[in-house]
Amino acid sequence: MTRLVAPSMLSADFANLSCDIEMVNKSQADWFHLDIMDGVFVPNISFGFPVVERIKSLATKPLDVHLMIVDPDRYLERFREAGADWLTVHYEACTHLNRTLSRIRELGMKAGVSVNPHTPVELLTDILEYADLVLIMSVNPGFGGQKFIPNSIGRIERLRKLIDQKGLSTLIEVDGGVGPSNARELYQAGANVLVAGNAVFKADNPLAAIEMIKNA
Repeated sequence: MTRLVAPSMLSADFANLSCDIEMVNKSQADWFHLDIMDGVFVPNISFGFPVVERIKSLATKPLDVHLMIVDPDRYLERFREAGADWLTVHYEACTHLNRTLSRIRELGMKAGVSVNPHTPVELLTDILEYADLVLIMSVNPGFGGQKFIPNSIGRIERLRKLIDQKGLSTLIEVDGGVGPSNARELYQAGANVLVAGNAVFKADNPLAAIEMIKNA
């Protein structure tokens, strides 16, 4: 099964962003994970197009952009232009999710849908074939460094079963409280992509932390 690691740039040192980008480039990580927050859908504001564009200019790996914003349809084209390779929107923020995911694919990006901790994964049953990725939030979105919500394991297992029953290749990504201590359990539950922020950028040896998550 595919096992990928996507360090979350929300936890990077923005005073030395190019250094952290170069570290991820050299590491065993597979993607850059970029959290876009608008202060409305989530109670925090992160960064926008200029930062995404700057990361893209230095990154040698795909950009995995996670939109935690209201009405994301307004910005799909802009994020493609900024350099997104994977673009994920929230189930809770999209009135016409089928249309949104289809449009992301039409624009040449891989389409992802994310669900908050309180949203049953079964609600995605009829949309899975339109998604290249499902992002399970294992914390309430908005801030880094939160504690992993234990029942996320069961949600991953149920989602994996739904995907397998449909014979799909949709990836399962997990974000929130992820690190070397629970990476193996997450992979075993059916996850393919692990997003890690503080576990990587606050580690004494970020390269080693990424390796441990990758090979858990």
